[in-house]
Amino acid sequence: MHLLFLLWALLAAPPFWESKAPREWTDRELSNMLTDSPWARAAVAGGILPAAGVRTYLASALPMQEAEAESVRRGRMSDPEEFRDFLKQRKGESIILAVSFPDANQLADSRESKRMEEECVMKVGRKKHKLTGHFPPAPSDPYLRLVFPRAAGLGDKVIEFDLYLPGESPPYRTVEYVMKELNYRGKPEF
Repeated sequence: MHLLFLLWALLAAPPFWESKAPREWTDRELSNMLTDSPWARAAVAGGILPAAGVRTYLASALPMQEAEAESVRRGRMSDPEEFRDFLKQRKGESIILAVSFPDANQLADSRESKRMEEECVMKVGRKKHKLTGHFPPAPSDPYLRLVFPRAAGLGDKVIEFDLYLPGESPPYRTVEYVMKELNYRGKPEF
């Protein structure tokens, strides 16, 4: 009986991001937030297991902004200032997908960069939304940040991103985020 109660208590415990402030997260929790949380998913190609996918996260979501800020505070990540300024100036206007992209040279080819801009889309319901901009990765910030219009709402079930990532093999990847999972402190965050 005690074992059942203990199991129930463990299952009923809220996730760490709901019960602790970012400064209280352990290094492992911080890493998990950026790689394995409702706001962080692997972009996969057909037939590839998610573990082998390219890491992505919704950089426009408040919990991910807090995780990035905490990573900067701990010295684990450089502060992407230009991106931060964009977020402040255009708060709530965009959905931004951060994509692990360690080799910024892959975007140096203007044809490949243009192809990425043309072929990356966000799907919400039956509608496709084109990329409206991007922030390229840098040696101090190895994330490509893709900017899409904020076209998702509470009634939507899934946000899907179809990506073309130059230098990846294969370059076409897909990642889905389930809207009902994207709640943070009682509010939807994406």
